[in-house]
Amino acid sequence: MKNVIKILFLMLCFTISKAQQTTVSAVKYEELEKRIQEEKNKLLVVNFWATTCAPCVKELPHFMEINKKYSENPNFKMILVSLDRLVDKERVIKFIKNKNLTAEVILLDDIKRMNTWIPRFEKNWDGNIPVTIFYKNSEKVHFNDGEMSKEDLEKTIVKNLP
Repeated sequence: MKNVIKILFLMLCFTISKAQQTTVSAVKYEELEKRIQEEKNKLLVVNFWATTCAPCVKELPHFMEINKKYSENPNFKMILVSLDRLVDKERVIKFIKNKNLTAEVILLDDIKRMNTWIPRFEKNWDGNIPVTIFYKNSEKVHFNDGEMSKEDLEKTIVKNLP
């Protein structure tokens, strides 16, 4: 009987953890801006990426290592903003699971208005990805255009962590 209960408990845990990894919110850029403004007293790392972007995929393991290192710090938060199309949401969910992405992932469902929201996040952003923007107390403190090394990522975090 004890073994049956243990097996049922493990199955429940597996189901719950699986469900948590397969949820991705689709948001418009105004909602993302609002989220950034709500993260007061934190260093917020916002990485724009896509599953079809080779440099994006290459840097994600570094981001996950750093996210794991700082995830217990209440002054730190990482959000991965997928620029995949909404119709590819299932592919994004599979990617999250296969790559074991631990940071929060959202899908920015606003491709048609890229010329509107890109300059709102950074006037020097040409639209290429990956891009990482660091916010401290909801104010932009660093913009990184292109792939980021683990060392540069950590250096930027340490420099700006409250």
